[in-house]
Amino acid sequence: MDVKDFYFDLPEELIAQDPLKDRSSSRLLVLDRDTGEVQHRVFRDIVEYLRPGDCLVINDTKVIPARLFGIKKDTGAKIEILLLKRRENDIWETLVRPGKKCRPGTVIEFGEGLLSGTVVETVDDGNRLIRFSYKGIFEEILDQLGQMPLPPYITHELKDKNRYQTVYAKHEGSAAAPTAGLHFTNELLKQIEEMGVKVAHVTLHVGLGTFRPVKVENVLDHHMHSEFYVVEESEARKVNDTKAAGGRVICVGTTSCRTVESASTDDGILQAKTGWTEIFIYPGYRFKVLDALITNFHLPESTLVMLVSALAGRGHILDAYKEAVKERYRFFSFGDAMFIASSPVAQKR
Repeated sequence: MDVKDFYFDLPEELIAQDPLKDRSSSRLLVLDRDTGEVQHRVFRDIVEYLRPGDCLVINDTKVIPARLFGIKKDTGAKIEILLLKRRENDIWETLVRPGKKCRPGTVIEFGEGLLSGTVVETVDDGNRLIRFSYKGIFEEILDQLGQMPLPPYITHELKDKNRYQTVYAKHEGSAAAPTAGLHFTNELLKQIEEMGVKVAHVTLHVGLGTFRPVKVENVLDHHMHSEFYVVEESEARKVNDTKAAGGRVICVGTTSCRTVESASTDDGILQAKTGWTEIFIYPGYRFKVLDALITNFHLPESTLVMLVSALAGRGHILDAYKEAVKERYRFFSFGDAMFIASSPVAQKR
């Protein structure tokens, strides 16, 4: 399976640089995973495709302002770091630029000494382990000094940090937002629950893999980075009860999808579980829990395009993406959405 099989041509001007004023006013491309048929709607119309007895699975991770700008204590050279994951206490795995200036023992200061970091060692992919020292509460200092780690394809400044958070973000730890969830408002979620649709919360802290391109020719040679997830007993029960009653499990975003697929048994029972996942979903994968998916439009040749191709077929996905480009949909994190399901029929409400 060649990574080039997942390429599509995307005009740069279709990459969304700013979030819409109204989260739920994004466009929604509805894709029948079996036939490839598409419908063009607005995101708030998602309620017409949901049924009483369904279960919506959302990822309630919260993005931390993980991008920090500092200087080397000995030379004054400018250093940028991105916090990837906490290893233990005040030691974080980080992405450092320029890395060659940050050998073990290097001290970096942030906010005129409000926060200090010492490089402990270099690990996989050239990432650095940094031990931070400070007075006070780390999270409060980070909120004061840090910036949201927007993907490299977004060049505009984000004026409101909350627009790169879902309205249900709760557990801090992500280096990127689970962007399919950005389309939901509290009002829309309330409407969905009042329809008789369960909402199950899971947590997966999105890591470096979100930013990292596939660098191998053969898809099977790609190795996913591990990400931490949590599935609580009460939330697993909602999903399992839905499946037992014949309802659909609809994941909001690829992160929710990867969480439930990682934490389930081979016969499709979602377990209450905590752990690290390196799951890589590509065509040929048999989904154990997920029935339908709400997702954004993804990067060409990315693992996420491979995931949605596993669900709907590569041909149907590439045709749908071609249609989205033709219709001038907005792509990537602040862009429009897709709903991928078998025989998605709108119910008038």
